[in-house]
Amino acid sequence: MENCLYSLSGFNFYFKGNILLLFLLLCGISLQSQIIPNPEVMNMNSESFMFDSKVGLVYKNLSKADRGFLIPYLKKSIEKELGIIVDTGKKQPKNIILEINTKSAREQNDESYQLYIDRTKIHLRANSYEGLFYATQSFLQYFTFYNYSIPVKLPGLTVYDKPAVNWRGMMLDVSRHFYSVEAIKRVLDLIAYYKLNVFHWHLTDNEGWRIQIKKYPKLTTIGAWRNEIPGSIFYKKDSSYTKPLAIEPYPYGGFYTQQQIREVVEYARQRGVMVIPEIDLPGHSAAALTAYPEYSCEGYRHPAPNSTLWNGKVDTDKVNFNYCPGKESSFIFIEDILTEVMELFPSRYIHIGGDEVDKQYWQRCDECQQRMHSERLKDENELQSYFLKRVTSFLEKNNRTVIGWDDILEGGAPESAIIMSWRGEKGAINGAKQNHHVIMSPSNPFYFNRYQDDSAKEPLAASYSINTLQRVYEYNIWPEQLDENGKGLIKGGQFAVWTEFISSLEHLEYMLLPRLPAFSENLWSLDQRKNYNDFIKRLNQGHYDVWKRSGIRFHPKYYNKSVY
Repeated sequence: MENCLYSLSGFNFYFKGNILLLFLLLCGISLQSQIIPNPEVMNMNSESFMFDSKVGLVYKNLSKADRGFLIPYLKKSIEKELGIIVDTGKKQPKNIILEINTKSAREQNDESYQLYIDRTKIHLRANSYEGLFYATQSFLQYFTFYNYSIPVKLPGLTVYDKPAVNWRGMMLDVSRHFYSVEAIKRVLDLIAYYKLNVFHWHLTDNEGWRIQIKKYPKLTTIGAWRNEIPGSIFYKKDSSYTKPLAIEPYPYGGFYTQQQIREVVEYARQRGVMVIPEIDLPGHSAAALTAYPEYSCEGYRHPAPNSTLWNGKVDTDKVNFNYCPGKESSFIFIEDILTEVMELFPSRYIHIGGDEVDKQYWQRCDECQQRMHSERLKDENELQSYFLKRVTSFLEKNNRTVIGWDDILEGGAPESAIIMSWRGEKGAINGAKQNHHVIMSPSNPFYFNRYQDDSAKEPLAASYSINTLQRVYEYNIWPEQLDENGKGLIKGGQFAVWTEFISSLEHLEYMLLPRLPAFSENLWSLDQRKNYNDFIKRLNQGHYDVWKRSGIRFHPKYYNKSVY
């Protein structure tokens, strides 16, 4: 029996070729539907493409930068799996063709793509680089799951595909727990494999500042580190908690240099993913204010949270997490930071947080009260609105668009701001009725730091709701209360991973899979071609095995090889 080592998109795995082939023959299963997310149109034809030593890889209308990544990426994936040389120097009798349509032929949806396979060619074409990258992912999924014997013979097919919504994102919190650049790249490989196009990077919060700002070095020398408590408070499903053991705290933290940020942004771009930074303000700013306390209302240094908030109760009456909007210096500080952020991230969008602001300090701050008086603001909600509108105005002057959590609607959101609705659908409904664009990220069911199964064997997670695979797959991102105009303002959806309980890449992968591909198919296909039972079947037509043989952890509930 032959064991073949394969590699795909950075994932290494084994196939026992003859066993899988026997299962396929006995069960009569067609693998034509194994692509996730499910393509809009997928038809088989009577021809087939045989991989041998006479296969070329050519391109049309690709820029130097794009072909500099995509050609070696695809060539390496195929050659590692087959042990043959794919010729990129000239056409061969059989060719893989990567093509971006000429400008005059482009359609409105720039993420659409086509994949065509017959006896002499595998033709991947799209209206944009992003669409072409998606075509490669569909091809590699298709190729991998037919790759059960040598030589590989791919049945002919035609795929026409495009996403139903333009915003398909993931948010990762690296403040509460820090992840290395290599871990971030591994996450980007996963989301790109399932055609997500946004990586929302939550870089700052109370528990740690994770981005180098050259003008303010204490943000990382002080704000990026905290005292972690081993054996600390662990919340149970009933919201009770156990007290920590009496063990000495240890320093914990980390940050990304500006060079590392650029490296990650380019790595993501090559995979069709836009990276959006989040600099959380005016609340969730204790790490910054520990480093630079002069921008708080009190002006002196408070102890920062000594660990993640679940590791020890923090008395918010004694620790201020908020910038002082009464001080003009606060705005100068923030604008300086955002200037360096914009130099690192080419994205049109900047996320500024705006959630969970504890306004008690503003109520007793003379400078805040004076600001409210001079600006004729009736309460602290309007003071928050004033703060956010000033930051938004600065970013707009630099051709950036602000995104904020739905809390920014309190007191009045900046007119151009995009609302990210996390507290259910209320923020989306109110935001759309006020003519804001909206991104759906309801904590129930799109927070993947929550339990995915009602089982005592589950690793520690947030217990506010159980966000099962089926609920993620079937959630409708368009609230019924909105009319067609309101629904038209919804850009798409995003899931989030807050990392209070998630300190390792292995745990993170477990929380992502298989909910990540379920989320992807939900937004890519919506109701036109969604079928939960069929989705479970397709997961078991190779996806689980790819993860398992790659050493990627996943939730095993629906892993059932008997479907072969």
